[in-house]
Amino acid sequence: MESFESLIRAEFAPQTTFLNTASSGLLPARSVTALHEAVALRAAGRPLDPLHADVELARASFARLAAVPVTRVAAGFSVAVHSGVIAASLPAGAEVLTAEGDFSSVVNPFHVRGDLKVRAVPLERLTESVRPQTALVAVSAAQSADGRIADLPALRAAATAHGARTYVDFSQAAGWLPMDAGAFDFTVSAGYKWLLGPHGTALLVVPEDFGALTPVLAGWVAGENPWDSCYGPVTELARSARRFDAAPALFSYTGLRHSLALIEELGVAAVRAHDLALADRFRAGLAGLGHAPVPAPGSAIVSVPGLGHRREELARAGIEVSDRAGHLRASFHLYNTPADVDRLLDVLAG
Repeated sequence: MESFESLIRAEFAPQTTFLNTASSGLLPARSVTALHEAVALRAAGRPLDPLHADVELARASFARLAAVPVTRVAAGFSVAVHSGVIAASLPAGAEVLTAEGDFSSVVNPFHVRGDLKVRAVPLERLTESVRPQTALVAVSAAQSADGRIADLPALRAAATAHGARTYVDFSQAAGWLPMDAGAFDFTVSAGYKWLLGPHGTALLVVPEDFGALTPVLAGWVAGENPWDSCYGPVTELARSARRFDAAPALFSYTGLRHSLALIEELGVAAVRAHDLALADRFRAGLAGLGHAPVPAPGSAIVSVPGLGHRREELARAGIEVSDRAGHLRASFHLYNTPADVDRLLDVLAG
């Protein structure tokens, strides 16, 4: 079996010091090759059956990473779309509890309903804020802005105690943080960040009983027999979570299939150890420079208040990071090295 390092060297050769996976991950070489082949297949007018098969292979791979049966996984193209399906299922007046400043794709679909009671509290108060009136708690496993990790076991316990459902977005965690999707009612993840897929991929996990969701976006792909469901109303919806599919982007899922295979080969535990070692190296270096990041222990995302204005300077030096509300956000993933961290620290030190 190839080592972690040799697999990474074979798949990635970034031309910048790329520390911005929290915005968008890099594509592995195998995924780039698969995308070229898919485009060539389409240009040649050959049947698209292999691309449809890639959707199912990606679904199965994600199910293994999420530790759930594949029958619980729906494929789509954005977190906001999946959030919208969940928002549409709630009765008027239902209370949705969210974390202040969470990513808009998670929370905005509940706001635009107009007839839901959406309550936002600080992340650290989320668990204690669940109450009997709460119908749903929606939160990101790791916060996009600063990497803070939600206390998911405590949240699950509080939601269970009060009869609330849970909706967890793993977009900033899937791929480096172990994901026990079966512990929650609904989970979702975009595929283009830490899972290293193209844009246009997002997967939703629903309960075995579908959690009272209505497949409001169901088209022909949501039929039990899709090719028999192309015209008129779909007479039989899929008996699995595929009834919640939102016409997957075929090229994107072809790329994602191969990216997920790489994550599985490496193992989430090994990726996590690698990523956190780099994040901790950066935190230690920041302390030496007199800077204090937002406290986010155990996170691969490090956010430093007051340094966001340095992003353009870093970009000119060939270092890719993000500016989020004045904070410099660096995110460390499997293709990064200690030398990348030290280069970032050197530039920040001036």
